[in-house]
Amino acid sequence: MRPYSYQHEYNFSDKYQFAGIAKILSLIAIAVGVIVIAMGFLSSNEVMVERTYANLLLMAYYFACVCAAGTVFVALQLVTQSGWSAGLIRVPQAMSSILPIASGLLLVIIVLGLFSDNLYQHWNAEGLMDPNSPNYDPLVAGKEAFLNLPGFLTRQILFMGAYSILAYLIAKISYKEDLEGGLYSYKRTFKLSAIFLVIFGFTSPIWIFDTVMSLEAHWFSTMFGWYNFAAMFVSGLSVITLIIILLKKAGYMPWVNENHLHDLGNLIFGFSIFWAYVWFSQFMLIWYSNIPEETVYFYKRWEPEYKPWFWLSVIMNFVAPLLLLVDRDAKRKQGLMMFVCILLLCGHWLDFYIMIMPGTVEMNRGFGLSEIGIGLGFIGLFVFLVFNKLGKHSLAPANHPFLDESLHHQV
Repeated sequence: MRPYSYQHEYNFSDKYQFAGIAKILSLIAIAVGVIVIAMGFLSSNEVMVERTYANLLLMAYYFACVCAAGTVFVALQLVTQSGWSAGLIRVPQAMSSILPIASGLLLVIIVLGLFSDNLYQHWNAEGLMDPNSPNYDPLVAGKEAFLNLPGFLTRQILFMGAYSILAYLIAKISYKEDLEGGLYSYKRTFKLSAIFLVIFGFTSPIWIFDTVMSLEAHWFSTMFGWYNFAAMFVSGLSVITLIIILLKKAGYMPWVNENHLHDLGNLIFGFSIFWAYVWFSQFMLIWYSNIPEETVYFYKRWEPEYKPWFWLSVIMNFVAPLLLLVDRDAKRKQGLMMFVCILLLCGHWLDFYIMIMPGTVEMNRGFGLSEIGIGLGFIGLFVFLVFNKLGKHSLAPANHPFLDESLHHQV
């Protein structure tokens, strides 16, 4: 006897309608972001220009990281042949499918920052690697084999290009599965996901070293790549969970239940602990060794304008999720999970802020119009692109081989 299937109980052809106030607000947020960016570029205040570039890099990097995390989530579910997540996979797939846009935007900002001397001036300024120049810096010159303009740009293009192509193909082929049925599309996405995870696993630390760590070229940490990956993945999981809760509140995805939410909560809880582990290990080892070119990073972040945010980041990204999600029932409550996800997204924005600002803005004055306006612009862009994508396809992969397992999921 064949096992009973619940598929007939749900309308999997139902599509999300992205319209009304949600769409209007996203467009308004994009417009606010564009206006604030224009004001920053046109300002005669050099610090304002620096902050505009720094915030553009911050938000573009965060945008790309969240989309990349969506791709990592999809690829992991496919390679591990996980059944529990089949019913919610369309949400991370929508994030994955816009990774090419996020990567292209980040690349444009990096190039503009490079050639305007507003980003990466710690290693890209004139004369830093020339022994005959008064600007010569022996520490930076010792890294010339890696930190040079052709190599830097080549790596950015190759890495983000590879991530984007594979993310686009995985999402595209998975959407075809709804039309074709069978296992052909699933097997292709399985292979592409394995390739993506290998490439991303080996190259993402280098991409992170280039994009963020090289902003302060005197400093280095071999743990920095995994520290960023932990922040990236927690942020991606938080966005996935938040979108699912919002869709359920709007009457969509009834097949996703508290058991799925519980598993997402477990992942958020676990990777928040992992983030804290890497954060503490990096901090403790640098404090213990007391090597000047390493401690300079934390010295800057203990200046009065950064120190409160430095410790607040730890509270938001570790203490809060630890206390709020340690209980099993807490992960099954939509309201609490929604609060934790928003808290973590703000916390990891603050985490990236602390990584980027001290090395790019000489005179930081805290949070202002630039941070708020550009942040709103990117949030609006992300919402507009992701929810538009969700509206183009069914919210459930009706022909996914493990969909029944997802519908029966209980923990």
